[in-house]
Amino acid sequence: MRQNDGGILFYSAIIAFALGIFARSFARFSLSEISLLVLLAVVVGLVGRRSRVSSSRPFLSLLLVSLSVLFFALGALRMDFAILNSVESGLEEMVGSEVTLDGVVWREPEARANATHLYIKTDYGLVLAFAYPGEEWNYGDKVSVEGVLEKPEAFETDLGRTFNYPGYLLTKGVGYTIRRADVERLSEDEAYDFIGGILDVKHVFMQKLELLMPEPQVGLSEGLLLGVKRALGEDLETTFRKTGIIHIVVLSGYNVMIVVTFILYVLGQVFGRRFSVVFGLVGIALFALLVGLSATVVRACLMASLLLIMGLTGRVYLVLRGLMLAGFIMLIWNPYSLAFDVGFQLSFIATLGLILVAPNLEERLRIMPSPLGAREFLVATLATQLFVLPLLLYQIGEFSLVAVIVNVLVLPMVAVSMLLTFLTGMVAFVSMSLATPLAFVTYLSLTYIIVTAEWFGSLPFASFTVPAFSFWFVPIGYTLIALVLWWSVREVDELEGWTIKEI
Repeated sequence: MRQNDGGILFYSAIIAFALGIFARSFARFSLSEISLLVLLAVVVGLVGRRSRVSSSRPFLSLLLVSLSVLFFALGALRMDFAILNSVESGLEEMVGSEVTLDGVVWREPEARANATHLYIKTDYGLVLAFAYPGEEWNYGDKVSVEGVLEKPEAFETDLGRTFNYPGYLLTKGVGYTIRRADVERLSEDEAYDFIGGILDVKHVFMQKLELLMPEPQVGLSEGLLLGVKRALGEDLETTFRKTGIIHIVVLSGYNVMIVVTFILYVLGQVFGRRFSVVFGLVGIALFALLVGLSATVVRACLMASLLLIMGLTGRVYLVLRGLMLAGFIMLIWNPYSLAFDVGFQLSFIATLGLILVAPNLEERLRIMPSPLGAREFLVATLATQLFVLPLLLYQIGEFSLVAVIVNVLVLPMVAVSMLLTFLTGMVAFVSMSLATPLAFVTYLSLTYIIVTAEWFGSLPFASFTVPAFSFWFVPIGYTLIALVLWWSVREVDELEGWTIKEI
């Protein structure tokens, strides 16, 4: 068996596992049907083994079919277990009734304009309670929540898309909600641990920033650096969406990679690529600790780390396998992410675009000058925008005509603003007086981002809404992208021969 054959088997197994999860997310498979698939895989494998010629094409073809069927069945089985666990929580018979549940605030509370979202761990599992605004809640608080237990329902967005809210909450482990909940604090810090300590530091950090800068700049700074889901303001959020930069305030591998790209460019000019990559990995680890080590943060930092390793090793195929393995592990941990977590989908696909498209695209743009790393940001923007486009149009339904130019103009300043925000907060721990001039510079950088987005967003042709369309156009779109990618690199015989150039 050749080395490339092993790669084909590796990718096929993981893709089949994902397809099994996806199929079971929307269709019911009985345990007997899954067992039949496993039996079929074993039979095909035994038939292939009888050839006793491991280098023959028939053997490899049968092995590929056997492995694919087996992993498809395993994916369906993993999703089946996840669905079973969410159904057997003991709360189903209480839906529609007034309930009183005791539990612990298990995730960082999310303060919104109309309510505070509390993820409460009860004896029956996680429940999302919508508490009245005004009261401050902390991770680890023991609470008693009273209200009508409900099952979440899908709803239609302003752009005509149906948002699968039940599926989205299941990615967080939540199957039930209590709206207009009366919440009573029974005790504080009941489950205080290492994560609680990190969140306390994060909250003090945010308080320092809020004393030093006004809105909307401070809200943007917290969204950029910490991924805080709080008010940018409806108008500014709409502007960011119209100009294609809403991703900068949502933690993703792409978001983290913005800062990493800037660090690599600056440090690479002084210390060389290897040192800058190592420094970038350390920076990602520190960033993950500061933000809070949630599943979203860990995923984002893992994606960014893979891209750094690609820059260090110079081998695309190694990082591609690493990305596939990381995605495989994430799906084992939380299979709901594949079909219902748009953040996971976009983060994975954007990273895939950077791995597959960016090296070839950068080579073609080598003649372009790169002041302050402009070429690198253009390459990253084009690669990710191309790869996320079919899914983004299906899920969100808005296409920005100015996204590329706004991203190129804004992303370098996003990296600068994130660095300045971090430095401002750290200096503020020592002295607010010393942090004030630094906060002013940070304010100016954030204002540049806002003004740029508002100017382009005010253009009448900035964006347009795409009518809802069938999901089947998404795989068709990615098939076309794959064909274009294959055509553009057709001179390369094998993926294993790809290399990535120095940044």
